Amino acid sequence: MINKSTNLDNQKQLFGHPIGLYVLFFTELWERFSYYGMRAILVLYITSTTIGENPGLGWSAGEALALYGWYTMLVYVASIPGGIIADRITGQRKAVMIGGLLLVAGHGVLAIEAMWAFYSGLGLIIAGVGLLKPNISTMVGGLYKPGDERRDKGFTIFYIGINIGAFLSALIVGYVGEKIGWHYGFGIAGIGMLIGQLVYAWGQKYLQGVGEFLGKADNPENEAYNKPLTGIEKDRMLVMFLSFFLIIVFWGAFEQAGGLLNIYAKEKTDLVFMGFSVPASWFQSVNAFFIITLGTSVAAFWYKWKLGGREGSSLFKMAIGVIIMGWGFLFMRFASLEFEATGSSAMYWLVLAYLFHTIGELCASPVALSFITKLAPIKYASIMMGAYFAATGIGNKVAGLIGEYATAGAGDTATFTGIAIFCTVVGIIVIAMLKPLKRLTHGAEDLSLDPKEAEGFELAD
Repeated sequence: MINKSTNLDNQKQLFGHPIGLYVLFFTELWERFSYYGMRAILVLYITSTTIGENPGLGWSAGEALALYGWYTMLVYVASIPGGIIADRITGQRKAVMIGGLLLVAGHGVLAIEAMWAFYSGLGLIIAGVGLLKPNISTMVGGLYKPGDERRDKGFTIFYIGINIGAFLSALIVGYVGEKIGWHYGFGIAGIGMLIGQLVYAWGQKYLQGVGEFLGKADNPENEAYNKPLTGIEKDRMLVMFLSFFLIIVFWGAFEQAGGLLNIYAKEKTDLVFMGFSVPASWFQSVNAFFIITLGTSVAAFWYKWKLGGREGSSLFKMAIGVIIMGWGFLFMRFASLEFEATGSSAMYWLVLAYLFHTIGELCASPVALSFITKLAPIKYASIMMGAYFAATGIGNKVAGLIGEYATAGAGDTATFTGIAIFCTVVGIIVIAMLKPLKRLTHGAEDLSLDPKEAEGFELAD
């Protein structure tokens, strides 16, 4: 039997955190490099004409956004079977390894110029992300003992790794895809995933005892699997499912970035800056840039906010994040009004929108990941993380539907204004319901160890 407690106590530390965190950091960095690189050029490739030096598929914007919505939804919904496979068959560590191999294959196939390769590559990526994404996030939580105050900080470090990969991918894959060839861009994304897989294989020695398969339910050494959920666990499951609604709203708005806003940048924005034509896909790196540069500042704000005795629960942060992110669309409303008046809009509107989207994301997303690991019963850890990503996937599909609706005649101004108002209203409703929702957590966020154990690295609370 694996003595997890002993393994956690004996972990080597770096900058106040287990070395395993940095193995997962770089693995996810390169996985996100591959995913966001492909995401940055996917809709642009699909909508590009079938003739010219860099031909695409020649689909309409509505058709492209429909496929984008289905694809991004399935990528995250696949996290549910991915979590089940990890919990019941392989364990999280092996599931991440298998998922990484599928992703390498998927991105490699996308580099082939054929329709069978296009659909097959997307299918392999869906399966690969489904196995990797929920389980690598759960492993981050598994590096820390219950009540360890470094857990949220660890997730913020991990989240910054995600966005370093996203930032580099939009610049590199986006430029190569738009300026040299779409399939060369897909190929570079595959190389990034291969690097991530090699990092993960090398770092296995630092992940011993984390993400292991606990065994079948009839194994007496895994008594937690045999017990029914307690009343407290049922309440916590309920509040997690309620929080998924917030997640759907958040990503339904936020993921306009890869679809509607991506097309808006290419077709309706003045992209000339000091004589240089900025690739539209480069705007996909703006969000990641702001996360890298503002991540510690936002985390420090919340840390000081909570120390001052003010409300600092995960649900509160998530609600505030939804509101702030929604306000970013007010800048897109101004951009669309400028386009209607002059025939183009300035780039700074997109930059300001992504700034607010990023601040909202920093308030909501890393906290949501940590929230799930705090509340989920042990035997459902990966499944609930899979459910979280499935909610993200549903949000992505909602984003695609909103994009289709906008291009079908609703118009940009009405769409952007509606998103801003809806997000604000939802956030306010959640804040108003905060007390009863917090009671359902039964103090899961109040557990803590000696604060001295968290000294030396205050990145997020």
